[in-house]
Amino acid sequence: MRDGYMRDDPVFVAWQAGRVELGDAEADWRALVAQSVARGVEVRRARVVSEPLSDYVRFEYDITERHNIAAGEQVRWLPRRQATALALPGNDFWLFDGSTLLVNHFSGDGDWTASEPITDSEAVKLCSTAFEAVWSRAVPHAEYRPV
Repeated sequence: MRDGYMRDDPVFVAWQAGRVELGDAEADWRALVAQSVARGVEVRRARVVSEPLSDYVRFEYDITERHNIAAGEQVRWLPRRQATALALPGNDFWLFDGSTLLVNHFSGDGDWTASEPITDSEAVKLCSTAFEAVWSRAVPHAEYRPV
């Protein structure tokens, strides 16, 4: 839900220079997602974004097809202005099997600082409900037209 992450990421830096060079970390992620999807796991990613897009989110948009979708992720986009009436958690998270959250913490500059596994049922329910609300309003990657 941030407008920028790890601005020293080599793939982002390369994109800024006009090249997209997906590296080993990205290959590992695509392999994990592809293996999970092959086992029947649904991998959904919702991006809540400010418009016009920041340079980092534009980068994410540009690599989504060949990185996320190619691996089997479903990706949807929701402009932040359409999320005003939604109760959203303060942190990015992954929800696993409807029972475990992996919450990612970032510094104010967008650098990753820690991950925190959470199994508290109330937190899981809040994040699950928020995600479904975003997912139902967001549009698939192929239909999203960045501003």
